Amino acid sequence: MAAMIEIRNLVRRFGPFTAVDDISFSVGRGEVLGFLGPNGAGKSTTMKMITGFLTPSSGSVSICGADMEAEPLKAKSLIGYLPEGAPAYPDMTPSAFLDFVAEVRGLDRATKARRIGEIVGRIQLEAVLHQPIDTLSKGFKRRVGLAQALLHDPPILVLDEPTDGLDPNQKHEVRKLIRDMASDKAIIISTHILEEVEAVCTRAVIIAGGRLLAEGLPESGGWRFGERFAPTGRLDETFRAITTGREAA
Repeated sequence: MAAMIEIRNLVRRFGPFTAVDDISFSVGRGEVLGFLGPNGAGKSTTMKMITGFLTPSSGSVSICGADMEAEPLKAKSLIGYLPEGAPAYPDMTPSAFLDFVAEVRGLDRATKARRIGEIVGRIQLEAVLHQPIDTLSKGFKRRVGLAQALLHDPPILVLDEPTDGLDPNQKHEVRKLIRDMASDKAIIISTHILEEVEAVCTRAVIIAGGRLLAEGLPESGGWRFGERFAPTGRLDETFRAITTGREAA
């Protein structure tokens, strides 16, 4: 499987502190990669480098063959990014915000109208489309953030906590949407919700202290990370053992 996202020896330092320490992995078409780690592990920093919001201290990021440093506009045009906190202009309505994002993405008038209509329906934003974003619930704000990431139908999706703030029904719908889109995209999902990994991911990596510690694949009855096997519903114990170095009591 050809890699659509290629991360090679990625390092990010902030003064004397190394937040990301020599991380390498790839994601191919049809893969949904769960990007896991405890708070402070370096997940958000890594995702900001993958999407071009932070420049690596060393290492490289390639998006569908485009080097993020050498061809930043081309690489970024291929990515839909839902960052932590889903920032948006609070005085705008979702309708105005999505129209603005479509203009920035260079969609022509017909494509813009079609894509906004499709995404609003799929993300179920109709009820709040003309309310100021600042007045929306956390869940609806998250959905607006997800909508802007999907708007230009990118081949690469980088989603930081995509179901944060959503109720159980909304989480189910977003996870179904991710599964439905996965066949022709490469998707990275950073999440603390381990059931989300079990629900939508085809592979997972675990990082802590800025270093990649383990890679896991689903097997019959659970997930395997090297010699550790996590039966369905027990992924938390394997995660804890890997990230703390201590087996569960």
